Amino acid sequence: MEFVKEESEEDISELETWRIKNEEPEPLIIKHEEPEPLIIKHEEQGEFNEGNEENVELSESEKKKHIKTKKKPWSYSQTKQKVLKKRRAKTSFTCTQCGKSFTSKYRLNVHMRVHTGEKPFKCSHCDKRFIYSGDLKTHERIHSGEKPHTCDQCGKSFTIKGHLNRHMRVHTGEKPFTCDQCGKSFRQSAHLKDHMMIHTGEKWHTCDQCDKTFLRASDLTKHMKVHTKEKPHSCYLCGKSYSCLQSLKVHQKIHTAVREHVCFECDKTFTLAKYLKQHERIHCGETPYECSHCDKRFSQAAHLKRHERIHTGEKPYKCSHCDKRFSRSGHLKRHERIHTGEKPYKCSHCDKRFCQSGDLKKHERIHTGEKPYHCTACGNRFIQLSALHRHTKNNHTAQMSGVNDDCYIHYYIQQQNTSIV
Repeated sequence: MEFVKEESEEDISELETWRIKNEEPEPLIIKHEEPEPLIIKHEEQGEFNEGNEENVELSESEKKKHIKTKKKPWSYSQTKQKVLKKRRAKTSFTCTQCGKSFTSKYRLNVHMRVHTGEKPFKCSHCDKRFIYSGDLKTHERIHSGEKPHTCDQCGKSFTIKGHLNRHMRVHTGEKPFTCDQCGKSFRQSAHLKDHMMIHTGEKWHTCDQCDKTFLRASDLTKHMKVHTKEKPHSCYLCGKSYSCLQSLKVHQKIHTAVREHVCFECDKTFTLAKYLKQHERIHCGETPYECSHCDKRFSQAAHLKRHERIHTGEKPYKCSHCDKRFSRSGHLKRHERIHTGEKPYKCSHCDKRFCQSGDLKKHERIHTGEKPYHCTACGNRFIQLSALHRHTKNNHTAQMSGVNDDCYIHYYIQQQNTSIV
């Protein structure tokens, strides 16, 4: 254990002067407390973050001067703070890069990693590295699924204490971030920052590929990865890559089996609360999102947005190989396979591969013998819908106004149930 040296006579006399000025005719009570010592952590034992209060143990002579009077007690903590103030004034280590000062050489050395880029702490699960050991510890909870900070109101758990503190505002109703222009308050500083753009007239950030707009430049940068196909965030367990870090975090819960959000109607589990909330609308029939063009309603905002493109004719997804545009990202992805030659769907019975999952499904019926489409007029069954269509036209032409209508209705229903993904 390392102890701090005794203070000079000048430091001790200052404490004595305070005592003399405040003493009264009544006899002094000298109280020799035995406070719990504050230990200086060894440089390699504790985790360090800039700005934390220094842990110090007072010397014996400093403890002896821990004096109280009946009227104005001088506490041990006050003594400690006084001593710390003196020491900081005498000993200061300053960064030559940014001018920031520290109370120890060790703290300065750790701070210098910000400028040098040194990251000595490496995750044992992936290749990510960190400047501080505390940041590594927090990061590793992504892999372990550990959430040590639990809300005592609803039981929800968090990996970081700050996230719990922010969540608690949902229960307390606290909105500490207030707009100085209109007085509106927000739970998070980021929400206030977004709101302030209304007053400042700050321009939105627009994507030059699809004209989509974003409040923050960082959101536009993340969005651009959709067009560039950049996926810098990879899962260390299965190699799957994502353009957004948050998408990777959600994916990794599949491996860690962290699916804490359970539907009480059907016991289905979800990795995120918002997915559970969307799912529960199936059971309650809630459709809060209404189309402004045709009064059709939807359970999810994304479904409404996708539907409204039928009315507006909007096609925000443009092929990077040709000028063709699409209303859905899935349609664009499927189209681009024509250019790239990608065939991600492989038959489990043979080595044949396909561009679309629907084509694979049709092909596998050759191996399984499944014939899901049947003619209601004669009972014949077919592997493909097109085969049923040909059969009906060639063999039941005379019945087109009767049974054949039912046949068409049946296979169109089948078509909906086996729609291409």
